[in-house]
Amino acid sequence: MRALQFSEYGSPEVLTWGDAPLPHAGPGEIRITVRAASVNPIDWKILSGAMSGGQRLAGTGYLGSDAAGVVDEVGEGVSGVSVGDEVFGRGQNTQAEGAVLNAWAVKPSSIDWAVAAAAGVTGETSERGLRLLDVKSGETIFIDGGAGGVGAVGVQMAVARGARVIASSSEANHGYLREIGAIPVLYGEGVGGRVRAAAGGQVDAVFDVAGKTPVEELVSLVSEPSQVVSIANFAAGQAGARVTGGGAESRPMEALAEVGELLAENKLVIKVQTFPFERAAEAYRISQDGHVRGKLVLIP
Repeated sequence: MRALQFSEYGSPEVLTWGDAPLPHAGPGEIRITVRAASVNPIDWKILSGAMSGGQRLAGTGYLGSDAAGVVDEVGEGVSGVSVGDEVFGRGQNTQAEGAVLNAWAVKPSSIDWAVAAAAGVTGETSERGLRLLDVKSGETIFIDGGAGGVGAVGVQMAVARGARVIASSSEANHGYLREIGAIPVLYGEGVGGRVRAAAGGQVDAVFDVAGKTPVEELVSLVSEPSQVVSIANFAAGQAGARVTGGGAESRPMEALAEVGELLAENKLVIKVQTFPFERAAEAYRISQDGHVRGKLVLIP
């Protein structure tokens, strides 16, 4: 099979689309023939060497954390899914013609492959953040960074739960935020005051997906610092906020099942830009720029 790969850390220009070993599904896993795979910020961070701890790259590097495709191998102990099923989910090295998933859900038949591929990481991350914040119907949540991949999915999942959502973005994305059910505010300096004005005071919860607003400003928007959860500011805990990176807090199978239902019911719409794998470097550069609306998806 072919896979997106790199032999040295660097910019997107070091990426190549070439031959690679076909992986096999281990216990509790499935393998898919990939129809689409999304690009997440972690991918270019890995590519750049930012996650290497200063160590040199050993061997060939592969990328990708989520994808959608057709099941072609089922690992030991797996039930409820068969060869030929159409699924989407999370895994490792998914930016390839074949990939192993360790969490998945059935792809709704009405949903495009690219949209399904974009839902794995964003859906699990959004479900986790909203669950940790215990967002309920009638409450108000501020999502800092509402127009990007995780932010836009988080907005819609919160709206589906009956919450009032205030979300920050550039002014160019305010129309998009209104379209998906949020009250938009301009991101950047002074965002706390703009959130208070929109909310009529404090909010019940803050989900920080951008990591750019000082955590003290976000904490000032809620009654308890623990009602701020960040996926992007790893120093937020110093102010009493919570930082989540997955691990034991993650319930990926449950999260993806919820995402699948919302997609099927048109309560979750994900805007995507698609690129053939041969143009992956272009998608990576756009992701690095940091002003993506929705998700970037690669197609074999």
